[in-house]
Amino acid sequence: MAGHSPYNLAMHTHHHRPHINLRLERWHRRSIYASLLLLLSSGGVWLIVRYFMRPGSQFGASIHPLEPWAMRFHGGAAMLGLFFLGSLMNAHIRRAIKAGRNLASGLSLLSLLAVLVVSGFGLYYLADEESRNLWSLTHWIIGLAAALVFILHLLIGQRQRG
Repeated sequence: MAGHSPYNLAMHTHHHRPHINLRLERWHRRSIYASLLLLLSSGGVWLIVRYFMRPGSQFGASIHPLEPWAMRFHGGAAMLGLFFLGSLMNAHIRRAIKAGRNLASGLSLLSLLAVLVVSGFGLYYLADEESRNLWSLTHWIIGLAAALVFILHLLIGQRQRG
């Protein structure tokens, strides 16, 4: 009966974590994917028209007509993305931390998203002409990195589940 003491049972159950389903419902998962696709595509359109499609004039390069629209669309998609990020806090993130699953890529993704939120806020509210390029460069480099880490997070999660 020594093998069944409370101490031994506590030690045994300490190493066993209960299975927690982290998979989101289909509508939730698709909504998140759609909002992230809108964010990435609108940011990508802005990057392309800003850096590769600026029309020239007698006074130098000017703003492409799509640039302000891409920025507006990106801002709206950011609001949608923030809404769905908030929806993940209890439905996925808290439970994943409790289960101890896919933490490296998940916490890395959360960190990148936090920098994106701060740099987006900085671009909109804090940047002046001197600092705008640094805010912008930080924002789009981290945005592209976050997209890659998101894909990695999905792949690792699928591999752990399957």
